[in-house]
Amino acid sequence: MNKQEFLARLRRGLSGIPQDDIEERIIFYSEMIDDRMEEGVSETEAVRSIGTVDEVVSQILTDMPLTRLVKEKNKPGRSMRAWEIVLLVLGFPVWLPLLIAAFAVILAAYIVGWSAVVSLWAVEASFWAAALGGAVSAAALAVRGGGLRGIAMLSVCFCCAGLSIFLFFGCKAVTKGILRLTKWAALRFKSMFVGREAA
Repeated sequence: MNKQEFLARLRRGLSGIPQDDIEERIIFYSEMIDDRMEEGVSETEAVRSIGTVDEVVSQILTDMPLTRLVKEKNKPGRSMRAWEIVLLVLGFPVWLPLLIAAFAVILAAYIVGWSAVVSLWAVEASFWAAALGGAVSAAALAVRGGGLRGIAMLSVCFCCAGLSIFLFFGCKAVTKGILRLTKWAALRFKSMFVGREAA
């Protein structure tokens, strides 16, 4: 893909964001391609090194505040026809509760996901606390002369430490997954306000 094709597709992909931002991004990526070509890279390689148009559009949408997208989408374009207004008013008792219920379900699922993450990290912390407490108890038992009980407590301490190490990787993976899901959902929500054509 050459520079002009890339910039044309980028312009189409950004069609729903404010025009000033589109022009700013087009100039930025045009200069980036020109800079790479000045370094001796071919035009096709310079375009390829930036990434695909979809990746660039996704990154731009991720960085753009939602308020700007909503303002652009809600600019007065055309006036509503009488039958559209009547349908909105008559359908209000149906669509508003459905919209509120959908929002509540999505919010509840999001809260449950983060609750699971917090619970896993709490279990992780409790294993570490048990390991440290077991080490202190084993030392106290050894000082008082309870050798066998101290060894048993030390083995429990090592078991808790081992479990906490294994659980750490699971907690880390689940947290990353929830963060990726959050980022994906935010990007999908933002893209509702952008009338994107297929790039």
